[in-house]
Amino acid sequence: MNPLRIQTERLDLIPATLDILKADREDRRELARLLSAAVPGSWPPPLLDDRTLEEFIRMVEENADPRFVTWYWVRDDQEEGGRVLVGSGGIASAPDPGTVFIGYSVLDEFQCRGYATEAVRHIVPAAFALPGVRRIMATTYPELVGSIRVLEKNGFTSAGKAPAGDGFEEGTIAYVLERPDAHLSR
Repeated sequence: MNPLRIQTERLDLIPATLDILKADREDRRELARLLSAAVPGSWPPPLLDDRTLEEFIRMVEENADPRFVTWYWVRDDQEEGGRVLVGSGGIASAPDPGTVFIGYSVLDEFQCRGYATEAVRHIVPAAFALPGVRRIMATTYPELVGSIRVLEKNGFTSAGKAPAGDGFEEGTIAYVLERPDAHLSR
C-alpha cells in the first residue's frame, strides 16, 4: 500500500515512512526536518510510547501488515504559529479480514480543539478505500470521554466491551463503523 498524504481543513496528515519513524525514535531535529514542522518538547503524545514506535518500525521494515499506515498530524495554520506536530494516528489490520483498527493520539496541549475529530473524519474514507474493508474498529478506555466523542462524532457506535485477546487491552471498550454500503456487498 502506498498511503497518501491527506490535507484537511487545518491539518497535513503525513504518512509515516521508515525514515520518519526512525527519526521519531532517534532524532527530533531530523523528524522536524522531514515533516517541515516544529516538534514540541512534549512529543510524543499519550499512547505513542517507545514500544508502540518500535512495533511500527518493525511492521514497516517487514511489511508485516499491508494495511498498516500511520500519519503524523501537522497543524498547518500561519495564524496559529505555523506548522507544528500535534498528533498521530492510523490504521492496521484486524483479525477479521474485512476490518481494520483505527487509533490516534494528540498531544495534551492540543486536545479539545477538534484535531482528532478532523483527522479521523479524513482517515475513515482512506480506510474504506482499501480493498475488502467493510468495517473500522476502535478501542478505548471508558474514562477517555474525549476519545469516545471523537468516535461518535465520526459515526462510530458502541460495540460494548472489547473482546479478550488479539491485542485488546483489559478494560477497553470497542466502537465500530460499518462502510455505508457494506450491507450491499454481503
